Amino acid sequence: MEHRKKFKAVNIIIYILLIGMSLLMLIPFVWMLSSSVKLDKDVFTFPIQWIPQAPRWRNYIDIWSKIPLFTFVINTVKITFFVTLLQLLTSSFAAYAFAKLNFKGRDLLFLCYIGTIAMPWQVYMVPQFMLVRSMGLDNSHAGLILLQAFSAFGVFMMKQFYQGIPDELCEAARVDGMSEYRIYARIMLPLSKPALATLTIFTFVNTWNDFLAPMIYLRDTKLKTIQIGIRMFITQYGSEYGLIMAASVLSLIPVLIVFLSMQKYFVEGIAATGIKG
Repeated sequence: MEHRKKFKAVNIIIYILLIGMSLLMLIPFVWMLSSSVKLDKDVFTFPIQWIPQAPRWRNYIDIWSKIPLFTFVINTVKITFFVTLLQLLTSSFAAYAFAKLNFKGRDLLFLCYIGTIAMPWQVYMVPQFMLVRSMGLDNSHAGLILLQAFSAFGVFMMKQFYQGIPDELCEAARVDGMSEYRIYARIMLPLSKPALATLTIFTFVNTWNDFLAPMIYLRDTKLKTIQIGIRMFITQYGSEYGLIMAASVLSLIPVLIVFLSMQKYFVEGIAATGIKG
């Protein structure tokens, strides 16, 4: 009985600490939401006025007229959609080959491919840009999409999940005369919804919030993304912090929608991809 009481007390303390840390992490988001309905001069006042006495809701209207925000949103949706779709296709397809097919040099090829995760993008950023420019794909959405269509992390994560699926399923399908493409489409993909949802969240968030790649590859204003567009509120004469916060809140909405809609599968996918290391 005493042991159970101690165990319960420890759990209560852990939960209190977790709740406290969660609230601490939410403070910047609450501050951003509060600042989005303030005048520029009130954003950095101290002590912080969490609930403005006279909220300036017009900030959410002005952000559409000050810059071509609608164009930036459409561009970001376009790039994020195609990058996420292509990464799901290429990562799951390659992961199936590495996990369920036996071919010469498979393990070495997988090791070399996964080894690229350890190399920061900044290391090969310049040669990659020169290659894209030589192909005539710089300053275009197509070049940006193709650069991010393949993901070593996505292949690694999907392979971990596929290794948890019994090989007997694939063997039985082959005995029935199914091709590898049909096994992949009819058996592996339906079973990998949690892993696909996890990869969708990671890819969507990273692509939607990407700042450096669009900054490097996109020059025309009509091609820029929302993250680059928010920077346009900062000029040599000053910064419109209220509008920046309002646009930042707007840019968070799609991320929250995607995460909340796939939260159930996300938890399952994180657990399942750790079955085998």
